[in-house]
Amino acid sequence: MSDTLLSQLDKNKLPHHIAIIMDGNGRWAQEKGQNRIFGHSNGVVAVRNCVEASAELGVRYLTLYAFSTENWQRPKAEVTALMELLVHTIRKEIKTLNDNNIKLETIGDINRLPAGCYQELMEAKKATKHHQRLTLILALNYSARWDLIQATRRIAEEVENGKLRIDEVDEKCISQHLTTAPFPNPELLIRTSGEYRISNFLLWESAYTELHFSKKLWPDFSKEDLYTAIGDFQRRERRFGKTSEQLIRIQ
Repeated sequence: MSDTLLSQLDKNKLPHHIAIIMDGNGRWAQEKGQNRIFGHSNGVVAVRNCVEASAELGVRYLTLYAFSTENWQRPKAEVTALMELLVHTIRKEIKTLNDNNIKLETIGDINRLPAGCYQELMEAKKATKHHQRLTLILALNYSARWDLIQATRRIAEEVENGKLRIDEVDEKCISQHLTTAPFPNPELLIRTSGEYRISNFLLWESAYTELHFSKKLWPDFSKEDLYTAIGDFQRRERRFGKTSEQLIRIQ
């Protein structure tokens, strides 16, 4: 099954940047009579599978929505366990990232993360900063509205200080002030667990992103499911406001 799906993909039409909302860890655990932390721990396997598959295919950027600003509202025990899991996972996977030429980056207000998490992230980012095969971007303490607010404040400050003119504030300017500025916009956004919303994730960057919704709960999301999403992406016509006839003439 996996080889069949893989063979059907056009390697010349891969999305350069895939973003994933990893949803369903809690429900997956509950279905098995376990607590939510058990689901988060098993979700790490799906992360590993998607990173590996993306690197093998030649996808250049993979962004994973790991922890939102709203997630602080969850029970304290769950938040603490998530932070500990993050530290443990980064520490465990750093060798794999180095061995596979994978660069680790982050978006979001990571300064608010616990000191141990922040330190592990900084060390991992430093250790992998020269890798070029795949850039793995973790969205941590991230929300799109937070990012737009901080960008707006920075722009307002630059205008106030005379470093920027009002007429220079355009789409490019806003994009350059977001934490996602170093990366291209995602071409494909995947959400698991059967929910049909994007939950405050990459709102600005996803203006023309293709959306794929999977009913799989995140711990069950496999390489085959990623291939299916990419295949769905490749069958779509991406017009960016143009008509189909215009696209044909351009080709």
